[in-house]
Amino acid sequence: MPGTILEPGQIEAAANIPPFLNLPPANLFARRAARLRQLADGHPLGDYLKLIASLCDAQQKVLEQTAALPLPDTTALERSMEHGMPPLAYETLVRDGAWLPLLDALLELADAAGNPAVEQALQRLREAEDGQRKAWALALLNGQYDLLPAALVPFLGAALQAAFSHWVLELPDGAVTETGATTLCPVCGAPPVAGMIRHRGKQTGLRYLSCSLCSCEWHYVRVKCSHCEESKGLAYYSLQREGIASDQAPLRAETCPGCQGYLKQFYLEYDANAEAQADDLASLALDLRMTEDGYLRRAPNLLMAPGDAE
Repeated sequence: MPGTILEPGQIEAAANIPPFLNLPPANLFARRAARLRQLADGHPLGDYLKLIASLCDAQQKVLEQTAALPLPDTTALERSMEHGMPPLAYETLVRDGAWLPLLDALLELADAAGNPAVEQALQRLREAEDGQRKAWALALLNGQYDLLPAALVPFLGAALQAAFSHWVLELPDGAVTETGATTLCPVCGAPPVAGMIRHRGKQTGLRYLSCSLCSCEWHYVRVKCSHCEESKGLAYYSLQREGIASDQAPLRAETCPGCQGYLKQFYLEYDANAEAQADDLASLALDLRMTEDGYLRRAPNLLMAPGDAE
């Protein structure tokens, strides 16, 4: 079938269109661990951030050492492209269970750091039957925290993140298309953990939502609620820091009066090293402020159960 011939003006326009999707790097978890350790220095939750950093180290090892996981077959991938559906729909893949060996590998590498509660959580996951593990994982990804023990969340979440990042890096070119559900990840269907306001190249000034599960980023227009898609009355809050104006704060919460929700936004122009998952965990003080003001957190962080580090 012959391709479409672009005129010179169309070629220039196409060259200036920013990418819809940013894939995670192969060293994603190593970079996240390094950022967590940087943020832990002098932080009130420093020990907690260091514990999660060690878990990220284990994620990186699992990602590098795991043999190829089976992808959805060609027919399924073609069908998802045709209908604008996520090719790595998490409900299906979690039930299939191909990710479970990664959980076992992660549990072998995870460091309890002499913490009896952490060791107890690791042992409970080691002893659980696969059916129970899948049920807990689906409850976690669906935000049903009352259906699983809170202590298991970081380790289940870490294993799922490692598996889905592995699948993302193995996807064939062109397997991901824009979907109708722009508030959810077009790759796996999970919600975002935060928004990243880019500051370089053709992405300057654009917002990309960062997936809480597979860490892909997809373009989502600014000044629009990432939960209910409302654009009216959005407001921005930040924690006061000496010498930094509110409009230059590297972290701000975008609040929506329609759904009473909020999403953290990281402005890379003011902190180029920010990493969605790590900086989210290090900014729980802002979550407390937003809760006190009556706003609901809509974005999950799979390395933390609600109330974990308070």
